[in-house]
Amino acid sequence: MTLTVLSQTQLRELLHALSRDEILELQRNLGEALREYSSGSQEEGCSAAYQPQRTAITRQNGCTTLFMPASTGKTIGIKMISLQDGGAAGCANEQETVDAQEKDQISSRRRGSFRNSVASISSDLSDLSLGSQEDKEDTTNNDSSVAGSSTDSPTLLTGCVNQQNVTSNISRTLGAWPGAGTRDTSPRGSVTLLDDESLPFALINAHELTAFRTALASLMMFNRRKKVRTLLVFGAGTQAYWHIRLSLVLRGDDIRRVYIVNRSFDRAAKLLQDIYGPENSEWRGDVKFSAVSTDFGEYSRILKDHVRKADVIFCCTPSPVPLFPAEYLASSEGRQKGRLICAIGSYKAHMAEIHPDILRDEVTVQGPHRHWHKHIHRSGVILVDSLDAAMKEAGEIIQAGIKPKQVVELGELLMVRNAAREAATVDEEQSLREWAQRGNVIYKSVGLGLMDLVTGGDLVRLARERKLGTTVEDF
Repeated sequence: MTLTVLSQTQLRELLHALSRDEILELQRNLGEALREYSSGSQEEGCSAAYQPQRTAITRQNGCTTLFMPASTGKTIGIKMISLQDGGAAGCANEQETVDAQEKDQISSRRRGSFRNSVASISSDLSDLSLGSQEDKEDTTNNDSSVAGSSTDSPTLLTGCVNQQNVTSNISRTLGAWPGAGTRDTSPRGSVTLLDDESLPFALINAHELTAFRTALASLMMFNRRKKVRTLLVFGAGTQAYWHIRLSLVLRGDDIRRVYIVNRSFDRAAKLLQDIYGPENSEWRGDVKFSAVSTDFGEYSRILKDHVRKADVIFCCTPSPVPLFPAEYLASSEGRQKGRLICAIGSYKAHMAEIHPDILRDEVTVQGPHRHWHKHIHRSGVILVDSLDAAMKEAGEIIQAGIKPKQVVELGELLMVRNAAREAATVDEEQSLREWAQRGNVIYKSVGLGLMDLVTGGDLVRLARERKLGTTVEDF
């Protein structure tokens, strides 16, 4: 058996060399796996029935290691990642945070009863009223739409942090004794892949793979959005980088502005320096970048401006508190446009990047009142990668008291789309398409070992074709 080893540097080289078509192929394969995961059919190799429960060990030094086994029916694998989170020492499976009734609802979905709820979900989406405000924004909303915004000053440099050039001095101690927000908090570890005979064929560094496959999943909805003119990204680590890079590779012609918000000036500046490297000019294009850190004097005003103007918001931080107040989006002014919001950074029940009130507002579907004729109505659902995991680990969902019936998996959404097409239900398919393209969509990801297994296997194949990686013969 030949073993292919992909280090962080080797994998990054491979990922940077991927073409747009190759990225789309990787995304399609991941989408198909997530559809199988949500199908409830044990005939599907990636079905949730074949995904073992994850386990975590916290050592006395406060380092937690998560073990995430997975299977595709043809291959099996396990991801092991560690993070210094200061948890209590011990070993435990996933914590149970749902009651017996909710567990029954989840189980019924997994047994295949989701097919019976296709019509009800489509019915909820058909009540969305997109109004005329969104159409007006297509022609009137531009980078200078908010008067007095210091980030839109004509004297502002294209790449800047807190109105300072990105060539400002970077802390020489970066990474040695980092303060809040000054280092990449992404988990570190590896993914081991085994073939159908349980023989190992690949070992991949998990740091870059985790960020890449997470961005692939987030951008499944991003690809369908009608308007992606302005992006707002919270965080400046590897997750933020790949969400930005893949967004521009896939839809760079539609994007005009990217705002980055991070607690540390140094780290935000370092990310912009990377983006403005000469080797990135092709995918960076003419998009304007700027960033702000929380210690900036006018931070609150700038933040509100950025959130309100954003068409897409990527939250890529392990934040224990909401990144912005709920009223920014839940108020009358905040409701006047639909947004795609992807929260992928928080991973424990006490953490929350998005204020729980925003999720509560999202699942509260308003009737067709005249007062809302210019506003985007809420869909009534939160989109997730895994229903089971989200109900146990997603702090935003847990704190908001969201029920399983108010949560839809990304794979289920693909099933709804396919079912609507097969049944030739034009109205249902149109409602789903309008919501995906223009409506308010909140996607919460907690990650699945299956995602690493599927994307990792595809990347190993590409690496072998390009003679990348380290090969161990007769392993």
